[in-house]
Amino acid sequence: MTDSLQSLRTRFAAVREGKPADYIPQLALADPDAFGLALVSMDGHRYSAGEADVPFTLQSVSKPFVYALALSLLGLDEVSRWVGAEPSGEAFNAISLEPGTGRPANAMVNAGAIVATALIPDAPDEPAFDRILHCLGRFAGRALDVDEEVFASESVTGDRNRALAYLIRSTGAMPVDPVRAVDRYFRQCAVRVTAVDLATMAATLAYGGVNPVTGERVVSAGVAARVLAVMATCGMYDGSGEWLLRVGLPAKSGVSGGLIAVGPARFGLAVYSPPLDATGSSVRGHAALAALSERYGLHLMLNPALPGSTVTLVTTADDLPSAPSAAHERVLHERVGVVAAQGSIDFTAAERVLYALDESGPDGGSVVLDLHDVTSVDSVALAMLHTGLARLAADGRHASVVDPHDLLGPPDLVPERTGQDLPRYATREDAVEGCARALAGEGRAGTTRWPRPTRGGR
Repeated sequence: MTDSLQSLRTRFAAVREGKPADYIPQLALADPDAFGLALVSMDGHRYSAGEADVPFTLQSVSKPFVYALALSLLGLDEVSRWVGAEPSGEAFNAISLEPGTGRPANAMVNAGAIVATALIPDAPDEPAFDRILHCLGRFAGRALDVDEEVFASESVTGDRNRALAYLIRSTGAMPVDPVRAVDRYFRQCAVRVTAVDLATMAATLAYGGVNPVTGERVVSAGVAARVLAVMATCGMYDGSGEWLLRVGLPAKSGVSGGLIAVGPARFGLAVYSPPLDATGSSVRGHAALAALSERYGLHLMLNPALPGSTVTLVTTADDLPSAPSAAHERVLHERVGVVAAQGSIDFTAAERVLYALDESGPDGGSVVLDLHDVTSVDSVALAMLHTGLARLAADGRHASVVDPHDLLGPPDLVPERTGQDLPRYATREDAVEGCARALAGEGRAGTTRWPRPTRGGR
């Protein structure tokens, strides 16, 4: 995954369209060449490339998470009294108010976000903004803070947002004083994060409200689902329909150059690149996420992986029941990692298998990939497995496989794709012994092709 993110960074780093936001003076100082990408999986695995640890402010990417907090505290019906959920088809700072009620169209445009922020009540021991900051930190998995210079810059130039707040109050749809509401909203937008933080926050929504890195439940699964629904239809403002059509992931952009996308039950993605297009979205971010979605078939409307655990075993061969008792033989088996998988392998499942391969066994040892119980491998996952096995070879780790159905491809094609002979065996035990012999210097692992197992054999 890191290689894929780095490849995207290399591919789109030279894009020169767009420019950093300048209506907030402090944002205009951002490095236009900064470009970071990050992905966090449902197992809490984090991958990144480029300037993924460079801090910047949330801006409008804060909106889904504060909306989630409002839903958690007040419930959908109460929040919906004040903020709608319909796409506005207009820019982020448009006057998108419902005729007759003055209710903002949705919580992703500025008008609706200001109201959503205003709905967060003070608690006896925690002021409203502290509750917001604490919630954002739980989504990110660490304590966050406010960039006071950006906050001051927004406050000086934020008259349009103040005007929106006063206009909403004139219709009766603003629950608190407009000045307090906008000040709180500016502070929320000025919270500092990194692309890795944003990917973690997005992954928390993807995981049904549980932060996959910390394991903490931040919001309920129902709240996470409703937030993703609004992100899918409204998160990219007047470009939301085109984004959903072509990229197919719930997303949210911000004028500091942050952009998140969510694969429900799969991953959280984030990009940081300050130059913006006409809709206020990161130019490079938009291009990179569109390319990633196309390459790996991530569109929301495509069938996801079947539920269930993909990786059933990650160990070293000395822990297997078949491990020898003699000390000198066990030493060799300690250097053989073993990873077993099951079911259907797609992008999500392949990431889990590759992570397990990387974590199994010591550096310089060998690894056995047991695909005996795998039923299918799609084309995207196959390319990922080939690349991962090639990386193992480049790192000096020879692999052997149990692949009775030739899921990795024809034997004459696999060496070209994986960079190694990749000997195949009928059983896990035979593969382990072949690796152990190779480590002992008795010859390459698997120079003999073992016979296929009988039906039901292992």
